[in-house]
Amino acid sequence: MSETVKPIVEIRDLGKDFGEVNVLRDITLEVMPSQVVVVIGPSGSGKSTLLRCCNCLEVPQRGSIRICDKDLVVDGVMLPERELNALRMQVGMVFQGFNLFPHLSVLDNVAVGPRKLRGLGQKKAEEIALNLLAKVGLKDRANAYPAQLSGGQKQRVAIARALAMEPKVMLFDEPTSALDPELVGEVLQVMKQLAREGMTMIVVTHEMGFAREVADEVLVMDGTIIEHGKPDEVFSNPRHERTQNFLRSILSN
Repeated sequence: MSETVKPIVEIRDLGKDFGEVNVLRDITLEVMPSQVVVVIGPSGSGKSTLLRCCNCLEVPQRGSIRICDKDLVVDGVMLPERELNALRMQVGMVFQGFNLFPHLSVLDNVAVGPRKLRGLGQKKAEEIALNLLAKVGLKDRANAYPAQLSGGQKQRVAIARALAMEPKVMLFDEPTSALDPELVGEVLQVMKQLAREGMTMIVVTHEMGFAREVADEVLVMDGTIIEHGKPDEVFSNPRHERTQNFLRSILSN
């Protein structure tokens, strides 16, 4: 008998407040291995906060998050720091801003994690970095510095840097929102390739074409999950009035 596949991410009854503002309420979500979940919704609906809770950059006050069979946080109590850092290595995150080290070359930006955190020697770390830079189409820019790159190139380096830790889950927080329109496509192509290769991904984005093409499931958030389903269901036949209004506003732009 085959073993039942378990969720790689399990979120139960998650709640997060900032002061008196209730940002997340009763979020329950399961993400299976190799699944691509795209999170959409209006600004201020809690999408980025949800992602940040998934590696304890924000600590929720209520509910639980379990990733890779480990309880990351339960009712505001996190894993001990050492275990938390080990688990974070399995959860790659790509932000709106690129967060590259300006004083390091592209190669060193990608290789520094494997050297410092995975304990690899410099030669092995650089070999991994070069392979990943080739994967994102930037091997020829290995010796450049971030200031010499376009926004799209910087974001592709950021993706390569996250992949260098060999994560089991990738979180993308509006990775194209800071880019000029003509640079968006090159980043989305890398993300589509990761999806084809079976990377588990949770993606917050306003790129509806990407969501339609790549997502296994689309979540619509407005403080809580107000609607979810297959892309065709959500985009072609949204049930919730809030979803209808949001899609109408964003697709008319």
